[in-house]
Amino acid sequence: MSTQRDRMLRGEWYKDSDPVLVEERRRCGSLLDRFNGTAAAAEEERQEILRDLLGELGAGSWIMPRLRCDYGYLIRLGSNSFLNYDAILMDCAPITIGNDVSIGPRAQFLTALHPLDDHELRRQRWERAEPIVVGDNVWFGGGVIVCAGVTVGDNTVVGAGSVVTRGLPAGVLAAGNPARVIRDLNR
Repeated sequence: MSTQRDRMLRGEWYKDSDPVLVEERRRCGSLLDRFNGTAAAAEEERQEILRDLLGELGAGSWIMPRLRCDYGYLIRLGSNSFLNYDAILMDCAPITIGNDVSIGPRAQFLTALHPLDDHELRRQRWERAEPIVVGDNVWFGGGVIVCAGVTVGDNTVVGAGSVVTRGLPAGVLAAGNPARVIRDLNR
């Protein structure tokens, strides 16, 4: 029989109250407490904590505190990428962020999904998650929300305050709630 963690990693319905998942979130929380509590000048200490926390931290990438996430190890951040203040990355499924990506303050990347039609499953706190994938050279304005299962193509810009509910192609400007393509940036 599979564990709830295995079910989560396969994108199946799972219960996050599983002791293994609870312990993994506690470990993550402890690392986040350390990261978020570092002094402004403690850049190397923050980088060391991030290397322990994240699945991958590319060369030249950095994250400003306060950072929040569930597990950490499901987050992959490419090279020369930047997450501004107060990022929330709910990584119940992989979050893959490419190279040269800039993410504005208070951005949210939310992989978790909950039952819509089955009220009993929702009451019992079942959930599942879908990955988020961000290509290279993408720019997210402040306060952007990226929902579960979304892929954003290379060289795309997402305007501040947008809610990205479905995939965006490469090389576009998108904005709004829900985010929609405003124009092609390849012209």
